[in-house]
Amino acid sequence: MASEDVVERAEREHRPSPIDVHVGSRVRLRRTLLGMSQEKLGEALGLTFQQVQKYERGVNRIGASRLFDLSRVLDVPIGFFFDDMPPEMGGSQANRRFGGFQEVQEGFEDDTLHRRETLELVRAYYRITDPSVRKRVFDLIKSLAPTE
Repeated sequence: MASEDVVERAEREHRPSPIDVHVGSRVRLRRTLLGMSQEKLGEALGLTFQQVQKYERGVNRIGASRLFDLSRVLDVPIGFFFDDMPPEMGGSQANRRFGGFQEVQEGFEDDTLHRRETLELVRAYYRITDPSVRKRVFDLIKSLAPTE
């Protein structure tokens, strides 16, 4: 029995933590939405693109100071990296927030976030440099959507 526990523990130690995988996927999502390459993100952080790949896959854990740097470079609050975390990993509805507007947000379906149209829309949105104009565009889009 003891040897089985040792083998199981060793296997767990070599697999990425589900939380590390989730945080890494959020880094990748935000980087992709900004149209930034792994190489560019690595340059901004003083890393190689291979290190960025390892973070995005959850193979390497992201420390607190690196998470802080990522939040600044990717222009998101630190909580963004933990948004949409499944309840079994410690996530909750109360933690889900939308960027700088602090309104409660429902989770997105994964395929919606990965559609080309969504990526192009978000990239165009973040190219609007004036925050007040960006907020008005956001309000316009919300007003055009059907009410739930």
